[in-house]
Amino acid sequence: MPFAASGFMIYCMYLEVINRAKGTVLGSRVEVADTARARTRGLLGSEGWLGRDGLLLRPCRNVHTVGMRYPIDVAFLNREGRVLRALEGMAPGRISPLVLRARCALELPSGRLRETRTEPGDLLLLRPAPPSAGDNTR
Repeated sequence: MPFAASGFMIYCMYLEVINRAKGTVLGSRVEVADTARARTRGLLGSEGWLGRDGLLLRPCRNVHTVGMRYPIDVAFLNREGRVLRALEGMAPGRISPLVLRARCALELPSGRLRETRTEPGDLLLLRPAPPSAGDNTR
């Protein structure tokens, strides 16, 4: 499924995510989970990030870390890619608040939101990752 962001539709497996407000890169290889099966699987049971910088769950208005072994950062985005809510260091076994206006959730390694100074109101650019960063075909 496509994702409308920054004026175009995205049809790819990996994205590069840039904080336009701060000029920082949140991830150069963010996997897109846009099917029910991919969203359900998410990061559950994984030992780590497995060669990816993050996971974009679409559509998504809340997440949980039940069954996970490590904390994550989560940014909830609207249709335009604006950060509506940012959760830093969400511990295993937790459920996030429901973000009603969210279109998707960006899950990142713990500490990434702080490193990139990403906060609510920031506009993120979501674009296909360069071919060297991952397979962009479906």
